[in-house]
Amino acid sequence: MERLREVMTLREASQYLGVSPDTLYKYLSEDKIPAFKLGNRWRFKKDLLDRWMERKSERLIDTSGTSGKDSSRKRLVKETVRS
Repeated sequence: MERLREVMTLREASQYLGVSPDTLYKYLSEDKIPAFKLGNRWRFKKDLLDRWMERKSERLIDTSGTSGKDSSRKRLVKETVRS
């Protein structure tokens, strides 16, 4: 497998993240994703994207089994509708 580049173009980053380039542009316009401009082109550092994804995935973890020490952190938990 080819080693991923440390700095990626928008197209490479969109493939790496599994989202369309349009979605990535939307995230950029909303300052939701770490990136920088080199000239007039967006660039993404792989290690920053990895950390960003890790933080996003932590917010989706069900916190039902965690102790009170995590209560200060905001968590997004999907509510399950039970019949």
